[in-house]
Amino acid sequence: MVKYFACVGHLKSSWNQVCIAFWERYPNPYSNHVLTEDIIFREVTPGNCLVSRRLLTKTNRAPRWMEKYLPVTMARHAYIIEDSIVDPQNRTMTTLTWNISHARMMSVEERCEYRINPDNTSWTEINREAWISSNLYGLSRAIQEFGLARFKTSVAKTMKGFEYVLAKMQGETPSRTLAEHATERARETALAAKEKAKDLASQAHKKQQYV
Repeated sequence: MVKYFACVGHLKSSWNQVCIAFWERYPNPYSNHVLTEDIIFREVTPGNCLVSRRLLTKTNRAPRWMEKYLPVTMARHAYIIEDSIVDPQNRTMTTLTWNISHARMMSVEERCEYRINPDNTSWTEINREAWISSNLYGLSRAIQEFGLARFKTSVAKTMKGFEYVLAKMQGETPSRTLAEHATERARETALAAKEKAKDLASQAHKKQQYV
């Protein structure tokens, strides 16, 4: 069984601006999980379309409840392939992304189409689809539910990241302030420290049981 998700988003910028921002969107305060981006292949077709393939490296922390089912040596990073086609004549940009790491545990495929909003030609419309699946016996349903929830959160961050980059391109002050960014990072650090403290306390308790 595959989880399917679809949504439509809008950016209050022209299609040309969004296409430029697409290549400039990393880094931004909403994309701390994106570590690297590398162009693998790029060409301009006879029809004047720009075809690209990129390799993205992202953090891939599994939820606490899932970690006990995974190998201890499993990497904390995930590799993502991103294919894109920019068609300047028809004013569309289509992207397809999928993970090549841990695909048996969870596979996430996403297709996005960026086009001019028919109701407001100065805006850009994004039609997004995603397919989430898992082949991990006994846990596939739970993993798919987790993957869908994480994907929805990622979409919200992606849109905010786009808005941030577009605002900088247009010489505006991004809505995301450094103070807000610092506060979020501090919160993430505090949560990580709390989890580590729990782990250490649990290990200490186990040792006491064997004394």
